[in-house]
Amino acid sequence: MKILRITMLSTLLFCSAVFALELGDAKQSGLVGEQDNGYLGAVVKRSDVLELVGKVNVKRKAKYMELAKKNNISLSQVEKLAAKKAFEKTAKGYYVKYDGEWVKK
Repeated sequence: MKILRITMLSTLLFCSAVFALELGDAKQSGLVGEQDNGYLGAVVKRSDVLELVGKVNVKRKAKYMELAKKNNISLSQVEKLAAKKAFEKTAKGYYVKYDGEWVKK
């Protein structure tokens, strides 16, 4: 019985790792896109997508705050610069948010 529980638990953990959403795949699939505020946004409102967006944006904000402090500029200045750079780097066919609307670049 104990072996069965361990096997089931291992299977569940493996399955969740396999199905974890990756940023590149999410962008390519049109699930997420870049926003004009420097952060990732959910094009499709799904729990796994929202979780990914949240994780990415926490990391981005930490990096933006570090850059703002290092360069003695405001967080909003860094966010605007990051948004501009992200829009420029976004490949054709991927989503960006312009004037509150998701559009394919």
